[in-house]
Amino acid sequence: MRAEYIEVRTLVSPLSYPRVGIVVPRFQHTIVERNRLRRRLRELVRTRLLPLIPPQDVLLRASPRAYGKPFAVLESEIRSIAGLLARES
Repeated sequence: MRAEYIEVRTLVSPLSYPRVGIVVPRFQHTIVERNRLRRRLRELVRTRLLPLIPPQDVLLRASPRAYGKPFAVLESEIRSIAGLLARES
């Protein structure tokens, strides 16, 4: 599944809880920019995604356009992803 700023891959998990991996490629950005984006996505996953999704493995991969987006835009994207993942189960 591909959202506007984040690509999502899922896999059925034998565990009783969801796991999420976050990939933030370089895309010619500095370590500061990558870490900022990674921290934002990690917080959104913790607060918005994990409480809503069923037990599965999820991989989120940021696109080059995700850099520099406001927190609210990323939050909206994660909420829509959470809704889609919750409906798929």
